Amino acid sequence: MDDYRHGAHSVFEIHLHLVWVTKYRKPVLVGAVGVRLRELVREICGEQDVHILKGHVSKDHVHLLVSIPPQVTISRLVQRLKGKTAYKMPHEFGPLKEQFWGRHLWARGYFCCSSGNVTDTVVAESIANQGKPGPEDFRVEEGDFEPTFGGRPSSPPEVGRL
Repeated sequence: MDDYRHGAHSVFEIHLHLVWVTKYRKPVLVGAVGVRLRELVREICGEQDVHILKGHVSKDHVHLLVSIPPQVTISRLVQRLKGKTAYKMPHEFGPLKEQFWGRHLWARGYFCCSSGNVTDTVVAESIANQGKPGPEDFRVEEGDFEPTFGGRPSSPPEVGRL
């Protein structure tokens, strides 16, 4: 019973595996952008009493294994995570504003699975094995942010050429 979380009138263990992707799967969540995203996700989860068991910020998507209390709905949690990060990130990183106009940093939708289908250990190992291993439970992929144009690294086309 030590593994269970306790509320005022409840005992619970709700573990979820969440995944969401950047718009057009653009690989922009690296370096300082990825680190800041991790900070924002931790902050938002802390406000909702959501415990991050394992996490990984990849170049174009985010994996989270979280434990949520019963009063937090999955859709509202993801709405807050995607909404607040999509609002704050472009203001802090100018190139993101150029890449993702209209505050659309994230693609529509998300993946969610309760870890009852598989053990938490299997999900945690899967997240831990994404990319290069890191020292923390919530890792960020290494790399430099390169603005892209039309889905490929480059500068805008010259006038008269497409």
